[in-house]
Amino acid sequence: MKFEQYNISTEIKDSLKEMGFKKPTDIQFKAIPSILNGDDVMAIAQTGTGKTAAFAIPILHRLQQQDRRHRKAPYEVKCLVMVPTRELAIQIAEVFQGIAQYTDLRILALVGGVDQGPQIKMLEKGVDVLIATPGRMFDQINQGHIDLSHTQTLVLDEADHMLDLGFIRDIRDVIKHIPREHQTLFFSATLNKDIKDLAYSVVNNPIRIQISPKDPVSKNVSHAVAYVEMDDKRFFLERLIKEFPESKILVFVRTKVRAERVMAAMTRIGIKSITMHGGKEQDDRLDVMAAFKSGDVKVLITTDVNARGIDIPNVDYVVNYDLPDVAENYVHRVGRTGRGVQKGQAVSFCSTEEKPMLETIQKFLGKNITEMTINKDDYRETISFSEDIPNDNWQLLLDQHNKEMEELEKKVKKRAAATAKKKAKKK
Repeated sequence: MKFEQYNISTEIKDSLKEMGFKKPTDIQFKAIPSILNGDDVMAIAQTGTGKTAAFAIPILHRLQQQDRRHRKAPYEVKCLVMVPTRELAIQIAEVFQGIAQYTDLRILALVGGVDQGPQIKMLEKGVDVLIATPGRMFDQINQGHIDLSHTQTLVLDEADHMLDLGFIRDIRDVIKHIPREHQTLFFSATLNKDIKDLAYSVVNNPIRIQISPKDPVSKNVSHAVAYVEMDDKRFFLERLIKEFPESKILVFVRTKVRAERVMAAMTRIGIKSITMHGGKEQDDRLDVMAAFKSGDVKVLITTDVNARGIDIPNVDYVVNYDLPDVAENYVHRVGRTGRGVQKGQAVSFCSTEEKPMLETIQKFLGKNITEMTINKDDYRETISFSEDIPNDNWQLLLDQHNKEMEELEKKVKKRAAATAKKKAKKK
């Protein structure tokens, strides 16, 4: 079945065609009819399967079919989409705006870290779809800039991540603001007891949809692990980048400090890269994402801030420079490649101290990750031919430091002599 055969508006069909949507993915095929019918839906689907369009298409169609002669009241919101992160809110808004481009529906991404003035001006007119993070949303509710009393549809996207971040109270609080009779759409990439409990507390007799539950990772992704010690990882990352110079590579590390250090190591050897983590301002984050998405910079080093739900086109390689602290995050990381019908490659560097986590990840996946065998000669060669300065080359660093100190001492002595000479002249 193709999108042109669906009972949706001509305007939405035209935008889907322009955006390259032809046939629905599994999650879209199963979810769209139920959402169009007004049912509550609880959908569990692996990342990269087209979840956003699965709820955006039917929501926009239903909103478009309403009587447009009655304009929205100030601050009124017809559909609320709650998401865990700013990046995901902006991305989902872009999908909604693309699909709604030939309609008169108003879409707004409400996020923190940016000037709230333009957002408030748009809220004043009322919006059809509000995509929001909990913090900025409740801030605007408290200021009287959001009215949820006529909200018809509530979407909880990346619900498992929202639960991880402690947003359960926010989810329950927002339900108090919306009408008792409303449609709830619950989307998550993973399913466990906590997620089930949350889902069944907010949905009413839902249509349950579960895509590929036995394999949490897309079949389009190939996996490999290389045993590399912690201090040697940068040499192997350098080798991979130089062997595939035209590939778009997303590198995951544990912390923001680590991200900056890895970028500095790449800079020393002439490899251009950028970083993304929680320590960056929102405008910086948007600039970084734009540069990586466009391909201006082909290496992005990031923490798990980019592991959830972010759709970055044409990522060829995901590199787990550090294994994640939680096995579940491996699924979300590698889901940044192999999206839709594209193929992708996930490569993990595993040090001795990370082997227990690798075992946990493999248990979570239900299968072993293929080992990339590196013999001792290849291992030594990778390090030897690196253009980087090894961290253990202390003598070279000490010589450089001593030379700088000698030059500084000479300058101090020269200034002291000049000062003494001036004083002698005055006498």
